[in-house]
Amino acid sequence: MAKITAAEVNKLRQTTGAGMMDCKNALVEAEGDFDLAIEILRKKGQKVAAKRADRDSSEGAAIAKVNADNTTGVIISLNCETDFVAKNDTFVALANDLADLALNFDTKEDFLNADYKGITVQDKLTEQTGVIGEKIEIGGFSKLSAPFVGSYIHAGNKIATLVGLSAAVEGADVAAKDVAMQAAAMNPVALNEEGVDQSIIDKEIEIAKDQLRQEGKPEAMLDNIAKGKLNRFFKDNTLVNQDFIKDSKQSVAQYVKSVDSKLEVTGFKRVALG
Repeated sequence: MAKITAAEVNKLRQTTGAGMMDCKNALVEAEGDFDLAIEILRKKGQKVAAKRADRDSSEGAAIAKVNADNTTGVIISLNCETDFVAKNDTFVALANDLADLALNFDTKEDFLNADYKGITVQDKLTEQTGVIGEKIEIGGFSKLSAPFVGSYIHAGNKIATLVGLSAAVEGADVAAKDVAMQAAAMNPVALNEEGVDQSIIDKEIEIAKDQLRQEGKPEAMLDNIAKGKLNRFFKDNTLVNQDFIKDSKQSVAQYVKSVDSKLEVTGFKRVALG
């Protein structure tokens, strides 16, 4: 049997993130063959992943990243099963590392198939499932491009947002972060009225009409009153129409225009865990 040194165990541990005993056992099984030991650990991860495939992985870390010229941003959530793992420094570091890589890809599928330190992202997730003993997967994947993109990550990495602005004017960085914080806190359903899904509109109108009927309002009045309630829904639930959380006397759209008269919010993305 090949003699396994502490240096070899440490090298395998640094490469895979696996525990010391798992690394030692893999090297013993591989008779000192480093690459074979890595493969043994990956196969262990595959077995654990198969066993935990149906587990709920609603915990994790939502991370937003923006490229160097602030024109493209991405959010990923690296999901796990428990809050204990989600707060682990190594887990959060991996989430940040993967988010940096995700900036280079437009779809979740392409990202999962991308190379990460010699293996695919998906294989890395499977490997980490074996190392950690929990289901590890990419949950959310959202990308946004605009003349200026800003980001915000809520404390604890539970919510991450991106906001696009129409121009990279002076003050755009502060405005984008403020609006990204707004999107995190207020969870709008869409950017504006035009972006609200018709099924949501139909549901809100029906709810309003049902309430009015219960109040005894005449059927002939229902449409007009329901439209008024729908407008209130738009104000409360679309990003640019919401009251700005830092100054409720103005809407988000008005706040952005106070930074620059031609500035507009062009889009946003929001990924939340739990």
